[in-house]
Amino acid sequence: MGQMIPDKTPGAPMAFQVNGLPKKPQYDATFTDKVIAATGPNAHRRLAQVMPSLIRHLHAFAREVDLTVGEWTAAVDFINECGKMSDDRRNETQLLCDIVGLESLVDEITSKMLATSHTETPSTILGPFYRQDAPLLPNGSSIVQNLDPSVSWYEKAVEDSAFVTGRVLSSSGAPIQGAVVDVWHAAPNGLYEQQDESQPEMNFRGRFETDSEGRYALYALRPVPYPIPDDGPAGRLLGWLDRHPYRPGHIHFIVSAPGFRLLTTQLYDDRDKYVANDAVFAVKDELVVKFSPRKGDPKARWSLEYDFVLGRS
Repeated sequence: MGQMIPDKTPGAPMAFQVNGLPKKPQYDATFTDKVIAATGPNAHRRLAQVMPSLIRHLHAFAREVDLTVGEWTAAVDFINECGKMSDDRRNETQLLCDIVGLESLVDEITSKMLATSHTETPSTILGPFYRQDAPLLPNGSSIVQNLDPSVSWYEKAVEDSAFVTGRVLSSSGAPIQGAVVDVWHAAPNGLYEQQDESQPEMNFRGRFETDSEGRYALYALRPVPYPIPDDGPAGRLLGWLDRHPYRPGHIHFIVSAPGFRLLTTQLYDDRDKYVANDAVFAVKDELVVKFSPRKGDPKARWSLEYDFVLGRS
């Protein structure tokens, strides 16, 4: 057998060559089975089902890439940093899941498992900037607060002012009265209110209850593209991967009603180039919408009508 020559490329795990050809190290083939077998007979039922697969995939990944102790330590520190940065206003760990597509994938899996019809509105990710207890507003109210010419993005807000309405329906097409439509979006500067100290509390957020026809109505803005926060570990990962951080302009919705499955979704403005290249892979064709010019309404230059269809719980 030829001489074993270590590859000393800086930053690369130790590899060996035989007669000039790479040779992958051989690892203990029984190790993973031992770890899985350590699970006791009284383990949590779902964990007993899930963990063997998770362990096999994790161990297979480590072997496939020849993961080193230094790389594993860096990854643990990275995840710990995400957790330390997270609070009730920003979830960095969730953002990390977003940029690797995990949240969108899990959302698709869950939606298809729970769907009761083919007519339900597709769900999508929650995102890291949702806040509970947005103000409950009358139909026809605006979620835009304190807009005046002193605001730096005033002209953009006027230009993109929009009336958004529609119905909440069952899969059979019947209107759902009393459904709650929880809506939020970023400001024209690309920031949600908890990111921007100059915005009022709960700006661009509101909840609306549907009427007897299942209708909701509100004033908002056409959404703008914005970069996901890049001042933390998730943003650094995007940079290391040579990826852009932009999300297409979108409006978030959570639609709920007794007896129906809660819907978390987003609507995307078709004018946005990032619809085809979302940093968190959340866009679905059915959720791409077209705003129409609105005439005779001093509060809005655009309008959008969109019906949400809920599945039975």
